[in-house]
Amino acid sequence: MQFHRSALPLSRRTLNLTARTIRAHCARTGSRWRRLDPAAQALLVLVHLYKGEPFTHLAAGFGVDTTTAWRYVRETIRLLAEQAPTLEQGLRRARRKGWAYVIVDGTLIACDRLKADRPFYSGKHKRHGMNIQVVSAPDGQPLWTSWSLPGSVHDTKAARLWKIAERLKTAGLLGLGDKGYIGLADVVFCLFKGRGKPRWKKDANAEHAKLRSPGERAIAQLKQWGILRRPRCCPQQAGQITRAVLVLQLREAG
Repeated sequence: MQFHRSALPLSRRTLNLTARTIRAHCARTGSRWRRLDPAAQALLVLVHLYKGEPFTHLAAGFGVDTTTAWRYVRETIRLLAEQAPTLEQGLRRARRKGWAYVIVDGTLIACDRLKADRPFYSGKHKRHGMNIQVVSAPDGQPLWTSWSLPGSVHDTKAARLWKIAERLKTAGLLGLGDKGYIGLADVVFCLFKGRGKPRWKKDANAEHAKLRSPGERAIAQLKQWGILRRPRCCPQQAGQITRAVLVLQLREAG
C-alpha cells in the first residue's frame, strides 16, 4: 500500500470542536487509554466525513486496525449528532435574525440497496436512498436537518411526520417549498402548478424560485461532504450522519 500527504480544507475550529467532543466523552466515560488521542481521532473522523475515505484506507493512514477506525467514526458521529439543533431551536434562531421566512426542501442521501428493497427506492430520483428534510435560512445557511426516512416517502408526508408546518406556525414564520409541498400550502408557500398559467402566476413562480435558490445552496453545502455523496450500506444512519455534518458545517461557517 502506498501513502501520500493530503490536505483537508476545514478550519481549526471544526477540528477543535470534534476533539473537544471526544475528550469530554472520554472524561465522562472514564476512557483513559486509546490508540489515538482525541485530536488524532477527530482528524480521522473529519477525513472520513469530508472525503468519504473507506475504513481500510483510514486505518492504514492513522496506524490503527479497521475495526478501531470504524468504532471511532461511529462513536464520534453519534456524539456530534446529539449536538445538532432541533427544529424549534433553528426556527428561534431565524426569529432572532429577523427573517420572516425559511426555506423547506428535501434531499435524497444515496444508500447501497438492492432493487428489491422498494421502501428505499425514490421514484423522483430513480435511485435508492433516504429522505432527509432540510430547513435553511434565506441566506442559504442550514438551520435544521431531520432524521432519515425511506427514500420512497414523499416530501409532503415527511414534512407532516416531522410536523414542520405546525412548528413554523407556532414560531410565526412562513416557509417556501417546491411543488413537493403542495399539501402544506397554508404555511409552506409553493409554486403554482399546471400549464397555461396567466402572467401573474408565472411572475410569482419566478420570484418564488429566486427566494428559494439559497435553500438548494444549503443542501449543496451539506453534500460537499463526501460521506453524503457516496452510497452507504447502512441507510438507517443517514439521518445521524447528516445531523453530525450539520453541526460541523455550522461550526465551519462560524
